[in-house]
Amino acid sequence: MYALSVRRDFRAEHFLIGGDWGAENQPHAHPYRLEVELHGDALDAHGYLLDIVDLEARLDAVLARYTGRRLNDLPEFAGLNPSLEHFARIVCATLATGMSAPNLQRIRVRLWENDAAWASYERAVG
Repeated sequence: MYALSVRRDFRAEHFLIGGDWGAENQPHAHPYRLEVELHGDALDAHGYLLDIVDLEARLDAVLARYTGRRLNDLPEFAGLNPSLEHFARIVCATLATGMSAPNLQRIRVRLWENDAAWASYERAVG
């Protein structure tokens, strides 16, 4: 199976809700790192799983929505604790929407909130 991955660094804010997590309950920022990984069994006629320039443009467009923003204020987080896990799922679903290449099978997003902690979400493409 082939894999293609790109990553980006960005900053966003949030605060956790629904529990007593000390300082995490107060607004704060994280230096996020997002890695998106695509998987498929075959390459296209050009030898690509997906054109990396297209993947980078799609990722940059998605991250423009979150960079410098407070996640709690965005409608996709309404009623959700803006946890790392929810954030990874939301970004993964957004990236997968409209992504079509006959050879793509899976997409995985791994989202780091610091050098030691990450969460990921994976789903089928299409």
